[in-house]
Amino acid sequence: MPTVGGETNFHKAYNGNCLVNAMTVGIADQDKIFYSKAAGVGNPVVYVGSKTGRDGIHGATMSSAEFTEDSEAKRPTVQVGDPFTEKLLIEACLELMNTDAIQSIQDMGAAGLTSSSVEMAGKGGLGIELHLEKVPQRETGMTPYEIMLSESQERMLMILKPGSEDVARAIFEKWELDFAVIGHLTDTGRFVLKMNGDTYCDLELAPLFDAAPLYHRPTEETPAQPPLDLDEDELWPEDLSLGDILTKLVSCPDLASKRWIWQQYDSQVGADTRFLSGQADAAVVRVHGTNKALAMSSDVTPRYCFADPVQGGRQAVAESYRNVSAVGALPLAITDNMNFGNPEKPRIMGQFAGCVEGMAEACRVLDYPVVSGNVSLYNETNGVGILPTPTVGGVGLLADGHKAVGLGFKNDGDVILLVGETEGHLGQSLYLREILGLEEGPAPSVDLETEKRHGTFVREAIQAGLITASHDVSDGGLQVALAEMAMAGNKGADLSGLDGWHVAELFGEDQGRYVLTVTAANLDAVEAKAAEAGVTLSRIGTVGGDALTGASGAIISVADLIEANEAWLPNYMNGKVN
Repeated sequence: MPTVGGETNFHKAYNGNCLVNAMTVGIADQDKIFYSKAAGVGNPVVYVGSKTGRDGIHGATMSSAEFTEDSEAKRPTVQVGDPFTEKLLIEACLELMNTDAIQSIQDMGAAGLTSSSVEMAGKGGLGIELHLEKVPQRETGMTPYEIMLSESQERMLMILKPGSEDVARAIFEKWELDFAVIGHLTDTGRFVLKMNGDTYCDLELAPLFDAAPLYHRPTEETPAQPPLDLDEDELWPEDLSLGDILTKLVSCPDLASKRWIWQQYDSQVGADTRFLSGQADAAVVRVHGTNKALAMSSDVTPRYCFADPVQGGRQAVAESYRNVSAVGALPLAITDNMNFGNPEKPRIMGQFAGCVEGMAEACRVLDYPVVSGNVSLYNETNGVGILPTPTVGGVGLLADGHKAVGLGFKNDGDVILLVGETEGHLGQSLYLREILGLEEGPAPSVDLETEKRHGTFVREAIQAGLITASHDVSDGGLQVALAEMAMAGNKGADLSGLDGWHVAELFGEDQGRYVLTVTAANLDAVEAKAAEAGVTLSRIGTVGGDALTGASGAIISVADLIEANEAWLPNYMNGKVN
């Protein structure tokens, strides 16, 4: 499976709580999906995979606890993974799935055996009885408490159909993995844990599963940010040229190339990767053996969520929708990673509630449902929380993966078009932060109907073969989007169509916009299609040369942009920059 993506952002708010959100995308036949709902009183409960150790105990609670000076003592709560064993477990499970042995199956994630057994029995409305001395263990003297809460990796819990134990055991022993029948389902509705003949737990299961108390925490709305009050002279430092500004932006931590990170991973295993990181707005991977391809993107702009949680939540979903649409894929669904500070603080709970409200509205309007996700709260160190970070992982489908387009300028003479209106919103922008040192103003507003209309237009134009390059306008605004397209294609452009544009128009982060390139032969067809769809389209330049130029001459060479963009992260990791 190729490793694609690599979205990486920086802010001092994460110095004490670095976030790592990972999304795995797979495919399955619709008629061969296995579920975790347990069924069949008396059916055996089977443990497979690696042995249970003491690593990961309290991992789930640690992930929802504030860090302090004493947090070093919590290191044993971190799980120890073994990717090779994980691969063996995957292959063994897939082999068993080709038989008729499995009734239900679930991985052991947070809270380990406790959560998996309770959830499986709870979904089936049954009880479960486990005999913990039968759980394979790699450490001696483990207590029932440790066995149930261990988050050791590479483990699965299964309910097998009666009489299937020998078939399943043979498969897992072939893959040199542990296999043990550790209990059975009951009709009591109770959660019973025994070890060596002694009962350590016997309680009603429902309160653990679906009758837990609901929290109604007080919320406090984030106050509205006042509009910016800066004139043109204050916005453009007199000692900086347009080329200087672009250099500073493309080499800032958020926009600098993350090649140093993603090149350490195999992004082409299986030979189905259509676009590498940095080549398109979304990763595109062909579905092996077919013409189809999946597009994947992860997005969130925490500074927007901090300034306006509702708009920030909308924007996180909308940007994912744009990135998937920008390669020509139909957005299908999202997963969310809800990362916030301490929800017992009304302001933080208000951020959470606001982001959820904005995300839900965007998902409904864009027909882009949430199908999975997780929540990570209490991300604070010594009372200082992270920025609200509801990361959105989006997936889209291309019926023909060959039609996907990247973001790099492709052909000399291609016409550069801007989709959408530009008003020049600089509040919370990277320009404001990186050039003027300000983190102020309101977040940009998100018009969801416009997002949907523009995304549909872009996808249809790509699928019709009319577009040669496509890129959404986001961090850094239009001028940065154009610089990124130039760097990706190693081609310059005449941007005379932007002459006379003000700073806010060049670097504002108005939403719902794309930059497209089309051949001169296809220009009329694209403009007619835009008019029919009610989409604003503006000609802003043509591709060609080795620099970005305007009416008054060269702004900056593409080579200089690439050098600045590629240098920051390696230099930072080598201690050459602060």
